[in-house]
Amino acid sequence: MTVRIATFNAENLMHRFDFSGYRNETRRDRAIQIVEVKNEEQYKALEQSRVISHTDDDMQLTALAIADTQADIICLQEVENLDALRAFEYGYLYKMVGWGYRNKYLIEGNDPRGIDVAVMTRDETADGQKIEVTNIMSNAGLTYGETGLYNNELRELGLEATGFVFRRDCFVVDLKIGGHKLTLFVVHFKSMGGNGNNGEIDGRIRTMPIRVAEANATRQLIEEKFGKGKTAGKRWMICGDLNDYRSRVLIEGTRQSGYSFHPKTEDFSGHDVLIKDGFAINLAERRPIDEQWTLYHSRGPEEQHLCQLDYLLASPQLADTNPKSVPDIVHSGQPYRTVFPKGQEVDRYPRIGWDRPKASDHSPVAVTLNLV
Repeated sequence: MTVRIATFNAENLMHRFDFSGYRNETRRDRAIQIVEVKNEEQYKALEQSRVISHTDDDMQLTALAIADTQADIICLQEVENLDALRAFEYGYLYKMVGWGYRNKYLIEGNDPRGIDVAVMTRDETADGQKIEVTNIMSNAGLTYGETGLYNNELRELGLEATGFVFRRDCFVVDLKIGGHKLTLFVVHFKSMGGNGNNGEIDGRIRTMPIRVAEANATRQLIEEKFGKGKTAGKRWMICGDLNDYRSRVLIEGTRQSGYSFHPKTEDFSGHDVLIKDGFAINLAERRPIDEQWTLYHSRGPEEQHLCQLDYLLASPQLADTNPKSVPDIVHSGQPYRTVFPKGQEVDRYPRIGWDRPKASDHSPVAVTLNLV
């Protein structure tokens, strides 16, 4: 029997208006930055109009991307709450897949923006096997001190031992699928952020200690659940946005001059501890290095690359019993500004824009696994 599992950073699947941009210009949408705003009341009216005008297209495209994963179970990042997820599933995803994802699970995490991780499941797999969620557990309250992960690097970032390890959560979901046990660890690690010290410190390097701690804590949780030294023989997956990459495809050129692509393997990443010693297997690495990407990053022609931020990390047991399972990465929701290597071009969904509307800046990743 098989089950299809996907992960997707849906990019701000929100249920409310965020008016913080009135006082914090870094949070203000670029469309409002080009008009004169006289007062807070006017700002709120403009922001409401902007959000409503964009939301319908974005939600249709997000639903199309999820539908194209054909997943039985989908792990989501950047969901505000269960109300938002229910409204999205009923108002948009239902029109794509019918009565598919009836079962939804989310526990509020730590993100100050209110974006959480969530899981949706069908009642049955595509081949008719019952999907049961037997337990869910949040680890949002876990601290650096409790895990023994507090160090000087975190202290220098202004963090305290009492601070929460996970920027969102490590949401643990125990399942039985056709009677076979499977545990998902759903995460969304700290973003690489912007460069620090007036651009002198690379954002990825500056925030690396936070992601390293999150990865170490995730490994600890898996070892505590299954027993240290016994994890390899169990069925589990780490699913989510790890916000770091082990390789990139560097891009040179412009739309007018043409592009060239240069794969590069990185010396380290924030989640190496989850990969080293064969603890978990990055299933996307079964694809060629230039086909593993899930996000296009650009700060203009001088800084462009494709990279993998979204992962399905399988236990050795799952990977070994599924040697031919290669993840699919759904790029049809990417905006037109995304630069595709030759031969990887896709047909975008209707109404995709240059930068927006779009399904997300991330592409969902899905894989089919045999649990027998």
